[in-house]
Amino acid sequence: MTLRLQKLSGLLRQAGLAPQERLGELTLEVPAAEYTATCLKLRDDADLRFEQLIDLCGVDYSTYGEGARPGGRFGAVVHLLSLTHNWRLRVRCMCADDELPMLPSLVEIWPSVNWYEREAFDLFGMVFDGHPDLRRILTDYGFIGHPFRKDFPISGYVEMRYDPEQKRVVYQPVSIEPREVTPRIVRGEHYGEGRG
Repeated sequence: MTLRLQKLSGLLRQAGLAPQERLGELTLEVPAAEYTATCLKLRDDADLRFEQLIDLCGVDYSTYGEGARPGGRFGAVVHLLSLTHNWRLRVRCMCADDELPMLPSLVEIWPSVNWYEREAFDLFGMVFDGHPDLRRILTDYGFIGHPFRKDFPISGYVEMRYDPEQKRVVYQPVSIEPREVTPRIVRGEHYGEGRG
């Protein structure tokens, strides 16, 4: 761990937080009940001063390595930047309920998170409590499901086409049979021979 990361890690521990170092970056795992309070501390603490939220993305850990990740299926990962100290930090918070994944909104802390939370709502079905305008942002209003969930079918549930008789776009059930794509390598009988 570099001196810069050691200093930030020490300051986070002094603030009562326990970061983990992975691949030269610090990650802070936060329980859902402490999500808002921790983010306020990260923004307002004079020694930390994470003034800018760079990104928030939803994650689906339904298949994680050999099995489900401990702590739930859905979560949010936030990337923060301290312009004052030139530090970066990743904050991960898992939703308590897989049936209705919900976390508090961070719009009051970092207004830039507005569209990122809408994106996670649209693509993963995560609800951000307190968000001022939580509605779909990338999919159609009539879209059913959340396409970034790992159990969403690759071809979707409906397809859209133009019907020349009705002179309009119509939706209909998907006509493509789902199949599993398995990559296969076919090599000639003497492939690789004669190379030294």
